[in-house]
Amino acid sequence: MKKKTLRKRTLADLQPLVKAGKYRIGSHAVRHAFAEGFTEKDIIGSILYGKELLRYIQDERLLVLGYISVSNKVKIPLHVVLEHKRPRQVDVITAFIPQEAHRVMSRGRLAEFLRHDFNQAEVSFVGSK
Repeated sequence: MKKKTLRKRTLADLQPLVKAGKYRIGSHAVRHAFAEGFTEKDIIGSILYGKELLRYIQDERLLVLGYISVSNKVKIPLHVVLEHKRPRQVDVITAFIPQEAHRVMSRGRLAEFLRHDFNQAEVSFVGSK
């Protein structure tokens, strides 16, 4: 049996696809948007202008931190989880406003969003620690 080759894409690799409209927003992201009061435009803005925080190589997913601009002085953080398993398309798995704005995200909470098979995920941290 041939082992699947995992693609290690970065946010910069995925942004042109999103800009070209080659994305799908999942139902989990839609439910959070409805409940928390943000829009598809906020999600896309976070992807195009946000920062990559974590890369989950085994799941071919990554976590993006963007901001919703409420006014010139007020910005609300928005986390977006992207999946890039399909060629030439990006899936927005979920998007949510973190409960604690000063904390990027706990590993445990992120693991709940990203893992369903309880296996150890390979993680690559991006940027300064």
